[in-house]
Amino acid sequence: MAKIAKKIKKNAPPPEGYTKIEPTLKKLQGRLKDAQTNQNAADKTKSKTQALWPIYQINHQISRYVYDMYYKKKLISRELYDWLLLQNYVNADLIAKWKKQGYENLCCVHCILIADKNHKNPCVCRVPKAKLVENNESDEKVKNLQCITCGCKGCASTD
Repeated sequence: MAKIAKKIKKNAPPPEGYTKIEPTLKKLQGRLKDAQTNQNAADKTKSKTQALWPIYQINHQISRYVYDMYYKKKLISRELYDWLLLQNYVNADLIAKWKKQGYENLCCVHCILIADKNHKNPCVCRVPKAKLVENNESDEKVKNLQCITCGCKGCASTD
């Protein structure tokens, strides 16, 4: 007989096992809230997109933490994982991409949306470093390249 998954409601209390991961999630959520607050008072030398980099990076950390706890370490239940997705603790689109080959290290979903990018090219962080070194004379130039959307320095799966 097939196992029937229990429907989780948005306003349901956290499932069993949440207390194990709650301190880490609360700490990361606090850092995210601080980054969002500080984003408004960002240094005037930063562009608007650079001011958002810490928010993208912390969002990535939270999603990676939950992903690793469920898929890699198998320390949380499917019910807890689904509840975290439903509560929007994590970026479900980003986690969906991490499950696909070639996207295991993806920094943010915006970096693969080529329709949003200039000249319909992939984001610079998605290009393997070896390929960038081939096309440029300076290895130092390649080390300092960053994505303009999220600040990533390279998330290609071959790096």
